[in-house]
Amino acid sequence: MKLPNLTTRIFLGLVIGIAIGYFFPATTSGFSGTDLNILSKVFLRLIKMIIGPLVFATLVVGIAKLGDFKVVGRIGLKTLGYFYFATILSLLVGLLVVNIMRPGEVMQLKLPAKGTDVGIETTKLSFETFITHIFPTSFAESLANNEILQIVVFSIFFGIAVGSIGPKGKVMITALDALSHVMFKVTSYVMGFAPFGVLGAIAAVVAQQGLSILAGYAYLILCFFVGLFFFLFVVLWVICLVAGIPYFKLLAVIKTPALLSFSTASSEASFPQTIEALRKFGCSERIISFVLPLGYSFNLDGSMLYMTFATAFIAQAYGIHLSIEQQIAMMLTLMITSKGIAGVPRASLVVIAGTMSMFNLPIEGLALLLGIDQILDMGRSATSVAGNAVATCVISKWEGEFMTQPIETDEVAV
Repeated sequence: MKLPNLTTRIFLGLVIGIAIGYFFPATTSGFSGTDLNILSKVFLRLIKMIIGPLVFATLVVGIAKLGDFKVVGRIGLKTLGYFYFATILSLLVGLLVVNIMRPGEVMQLKLPAKGTDVGIETTKLSFETFITHIFPTSFAESLANNEILQIVVFSIFFGIAVGSIGPKGKVMITALDALSHVMFKVTSYVMGFAPFGVLGAIAAVVAQQGLSILAGYAYLILCFFVGLFFFLFVVLWVICLVAGIPYFKLLAVIKTPALLSFSTASSEASFPQTIEALRKFGCSERIISFVLPLGYSFNLDGSMLYMTFATAFIAQAYGIHLSIEQQIAMMLTLMITSKGIAGVPRASLVVIAGTMSMFNLPIEGLALLLGIDQILDMGRSATSVAGNAVATCVISKWEGEFMTQPIETDEVAV
């Protein structure tokens, strides 16, 4: 009997996980939905196992195929320029939504006690820390720690070197191209476990938090998802409209990666699937290999939107007025300090904590978000997947390497 496609299986895992978490909450003795969290942990560890070698192989081959350093530099500048443009838009959307809907004032939440431990590092973020974090001291260490940005930096140097040595480099290109195909085959095996990973993740969240938390924080969740939907269906649609990209066809192609990231609250979880989806959609393979790995460090649109939204929300909850000038300064600070956060545990909250300390906001306010952070993370992870897909399509279009007739597909291969 033929199995349902991956999207259907992931959706079934989502529904079954909600049911298990609801009927077996963490408050009961014996079996609980939280026990199934091990399935999610195993799946995410398998994904992390894939990403390092996959990013290295695909990016090196992509850069080597680009040819000379001038081409790499041109595409790199276009890519980073677009990323910062998208970052500014997502940060602005977060600020607009929180200022218009004002959840911190409307909800009248009970404020946490002073000195409440939120378990988040509050060290102020510096430009020096950001710069030094980009460059790896050891490639092996970067692979071991799944530091995507550092892997990307090494891969850029390695790819340019391979492309510059002529015929001798072709051996390495062939080997790494074969490695990337092997890793995609490994991905197909790992994706067979995806529905179980989704089931475990959702069951644990519902069992731990309960569905009642959705009611208590309903307005905050509504406000945030209004911002995400505006960014998804207005901002990204306009960008694609201007670039001449069929946006809703793109959404149909990336529905499986987006659902996977939503269910597991991890944009990394769908990285291999997104590569395959964009290939089928018509993006240039060498542009995908170059742009998408960079996007997972520099273009997490959902997380960017969340950072301005969450910081301003906490200020509202404490009755602290942030002037327009302060909000602009906060936005610019987040634009710089948020880059390269992929792979950092609870990365968004870490950056928010650092920003709050810079603007003298009470760090205890993060406790207002901790209970629903997993739920909000689901939305921002899926949004980041869509944002990176659009970025890759835009750069492919700018470089004249976007197929005008994308390959039609109902399902990404697994």
